[in-house]
Amino acid sequence: MSQAGPGAVAALEPPAVATLKRAVELDSASRFQESLVCYQEGIDLLLQVLKATKDETKKAHYRQKIPEYMKRAEAIKKHIEKEREDGKYHQQIKIEENSTGFSYEKVFQDYLNETVTEVWVEDPYIRHVHQFYNFLRFCEMLVKGPCRVKTIHLLTSYDEGSGKSQQTSSLEEIKQSLKNYGVTLNVSFSSSIHDREIRFNNGWMIKIGRGLDYFKKPQGRFCLGYCDFDLRPCHETTVDVFHTKHTKKT
Repeated sequence: MSQAGPGAVAALEPPAVATLKRAVELDSASRFQESLVCYQEGIDLLLQVLKATKDETKKAHYRQKIPEYMKRAEAIKKHIEKEREDGKYHQQIKIEENSTGFSYEKVFQDYLNETVTEVWVEDPYIRHVHQFYNFLRFCEMLVKGPCRVKTIHLLTSYDEGSGKSQQTSSLEEIKQSLKNYGVTLNVSFSSSIHDREIRFNNGWMIKIGRGLDYFKKPQGRFCLGYCDFDLRPCHETTVDVFHTKHTKKT
C-alpha cells in the first residue's frame, strides 16, 4: 500500500530532491547513463510527492518542474541512443578507494537485458581462489537474468606456478556447474593477454582497470561485505563503457 498525506511527503521529498540534484550534477559532468537513471528515479519519487502533498504551492512548483525533468531525461535518452547507433558511446565511472556500492549487479545492470545470449570475458588474472570466486559471482549474475546467456567465453592466462592444477580444476568445476543451467563455458588461455574487458552480444563493452578483481579482502569472515558485495570496500579503479554495433566474436 502506498503512503499518503504529510508522512509520505516528509519521507519521499528529501530523497526525491537529492536524487534529482544528483541527476543534474551527473548531467553536467556528461555522465549521461548514470544521470538518466537518477532522473527516472527522482521523477518517480517526485510524482509520488505530488500525489501526496496537500500544499498547493508545492503542487504548483512540482507540476512545473516535473515536465522539465522529463523533457531533459527524454533528451538524454535520445542522445544515448544516437551515440549507440553511431558507435560513439563512451561513459567512464570512477570507483574511489574504499568506496562501496559497486557489486557486479550495480556495475553491469544497465547493460544486461533479455537480448544478451553470449558473453566474452578477457582477464589475465583468473588464477587465485578469490579470483575464481569473483568469476563465479559474475557467472551467477548472468544466470539469474534478465539476460538469457547460453555461452560464456573466458580468455585468461595460465598459472605457470604451483597453482596450475588448481586453476584447471576450479575452472572445470565452474564449467560443469554452468552446464547444469544450460550455459556453455569455453575457456582459452593466452600468454600475451594484458587487457581486461567484458563484451556482451548486444553491443556493450566494459573495460575495468582491475578486471573483476576490484574488491578488497574482507576484514573478517563475519564482517558486513563478506557476502553482500554492495557492502564490500573497493580498490580504486576506472570503468569504461563503450557501445559498438559489431562485437568481436573470436
